[in-house]
Amino acid sequence: MLFILLKESVLFAWQSLTSNKLRSFLSLLGITIGIFAIILVFTIVDSLENNIRGSIQTLGNNVVYIQKWPWTFGPDYPWWKYMNRPTPQYYELDDLQRKCKSTEAFAYRMGARKTIKYKSNSIQNAVVAGISHDFYKIKNFDLTAGRYFTQSETDAGYRVALIGANIAQGLFLNEDPIGKEIKIAGQKASVIGVLKKEGESLLGNSFDYQVITPFNFARIMMDTRSENADPIIYAKARPNVTNAEMMDELTGALRSIRKLKPAAEPDFALNETSLLSKGFDQLFDIIGTAGWIIGGFSILVGGFGIANIMFVSVRERTNLIGIQKSLGAKNLFILVQFLSESVMLSCVGGFFGLLLTYIITMLGKGAVDMEITLTGTNVVLGFTISILIGIISGFIPAYSASQLDPVEAIRSN
Repeated sequence: MLFILLKESVLFAWQSLTSNKLRSFLSLLGITIGIFAIILVFTIVDSLENNIRGSIQTLGNNVVYIQKWPWTFGPDYPWWKYMNRPTPQYYELDDLQRKCKSTEAFAYRMGARKTIKYKSNSIQNAVVAGISHDFYKIKNFDLTAGRYFTQSETDAGYRVALIGANIAQGLFLNEDPIGKEIKIAGQKASVIGVLKKEGESLLGNSFDYQVITPFNFARIMMDTRSENADPIIYAKARPNVTNAEMMDELTGALRSIRKLKPAAEPDFALNETSLLSKGFDQLFDIIGTAGWIIGGFSILVGGFGIANIMFVSVRERTNLIGIQKSLGAKNLFILVQFLSESVMLSCVGGFFGLLLTYIITMLGKGAVDMEITLTGTNVVLGFTISILIGIISGFIPAYSASQLDPVEAIRSN
C-alpha cells in the first residue's frame, strides 16, 4: 500500500512539474545554484586538503626538523631572539648520533638556487641541495636511472649529482643523462642518477626541479653558515618511539652540544609535521564554514522559491484535491503527493547543481596543477541537502492541502 501511495504521488508530482516547465525551471534554479556553490567549495577544499596532507606526509610523520626558525611562532616570543640563533651545522650530526639513542637516522641538508648547464642548454634558479649520506633514510625517493651516492663519494665530496625529472628533461631532452657532465654554478659534476618524477607539491618540496649533491661538494658553491642556504638537520625516530620522546632527547643533546646553561632559552627549533596539520585544520574549517554560508543563502532563496511555487500549485489544484478527497483519498495521500513534488523539484535542482560542479572540476583539472575530484561523499551530501530542503520547503503547503475540506475545495472554482 505504501509503495502504491509513493508511486502515485511521484506520478502526480512529475505531471505537475512537466506541465509547468517555466515555473519548475525558475524554482529549481535557486536550488541548483545553492547546491553548486556548497558542493564546489567542499570539492575544492577536499582536493586542496588531500593535496596538502599528501605533501605533508612526504615530510614524514616520525621526522623532526632541527632548524633555526620554528614553523609556528609563540605569541610572547620576540622575533629578534629567533634572529640571533645560530643555524644548524654539519659537524653537529656526529655529536647528535653519539648522544641520541631514540633516533634511527640523522641527515643534513642545505640548498641554494643555482644555474645548471649542459652544453648549450641551461636552467636558471634550480634548487641545488647538499646532503649527508643518510638523507635517503629520511626522505623517500626513487631513481628511474643510475644509482645513489656511495659512502666514500659523500665523505670525500665527489663531484657527482642526482638530478630531478624536470631538470633531466630540460637539459638532456632525448639523451641519456647518466655519465654526462653538467656545470652547477660553474662547477663540473657527473650525473650518476635521475630521480623519478613526483609532480608538483603545494609545499614546494618536490624533487623534480632539484639537483642533489654530496654536502662536501655543495659547500664549495654555498656558504654553509648562511641562513639563505636553509640548513636543516633531520632526525627520524626508531620504531615504537614517539616524536615527543625523541624531541625530549634531542633537546637535551642539543643543549649539551651548544653548551647552553640550564636557565638559558634554547637557540634551536624542533619542528614536526603535526604543527602544519593543526594550522591547516583551522584554515579548512574556516573555508568550510564560508562555503556553508555562501551556499546557504542561495539554498535559502531556492527554498522560499519552492515553497512559493507549492502554494501556487495547491491553489491551482484545489478543485482536484476536493475531487480526490471525495473519491476517498486520505489526507496522507494528499500530503505525500505535494511533498513528493517539492522533494522531486529540489532533487532535480540538486542534480543539475552536482552536474555543474562535475563539469567545473573536469575543466579545472587542465587549468590547475592539482587533482580535483568530486567525491561520492559530496554527491551524497548534495542529494541529502536537496531532499531536506524539499521536505522543509514543501511541508507547510502540502499540509495545508491535506487539510482542505473536500466540499469547499470542489466549490473553489
